[in-house]
Amino acid sequence: MTDNPSVLFVCVHNAGRSQMAQGFLNHLAGDAIEVRSAGTAPAESLNPTAIEAMAELGIDITAQQPKLLTPDTLQTTTVVITMGCGDACPYYPAIDYRDWQLADPAGQTLAAVRLIRNEIHTHVTTLITELLPELTPGQHPIN
Repeated sequence: MTDNPSVLFVCVHNAGRSQMAQGFLNHLAGDAIEVRSAGTAPAESLNPTAIEAMAELGIDITAQQPKLLTPDTLQTTTVVITMGCGDACPYYPAIDYRDWQLADPAGQTLAAVRLIRNEIHTHVTTLITELLPELTPGQHPIN
């Protein structure tokens, strides 16, 4: 762990929403924010439509893999962003939890996943501004 803030994106299968969010945060914040994702019931592989939607923006998430959410991962995180895992996500006091209400991209068309992707992008850029307030908007690597 570093002194940088850390973010954990959690959804059920860790195959779509949380992986796109991780991809955006890695791409936009670089090493300034430690980013991870996990699922309460991880899928075998990433959602191919989520991969395609991110690739359209030049962000390659193919090296990411669905991972199981563990208590240790939660306890070493500054901010936990949940995306539809509900009560399946354990709660630990003193951790900042947030829930982003996002549609599940599983089984959706590319057009629908693009809308979800764009909504995730908006949330992630807001999160970067909040976690790195010392930077002015012009300094963020957000495009």
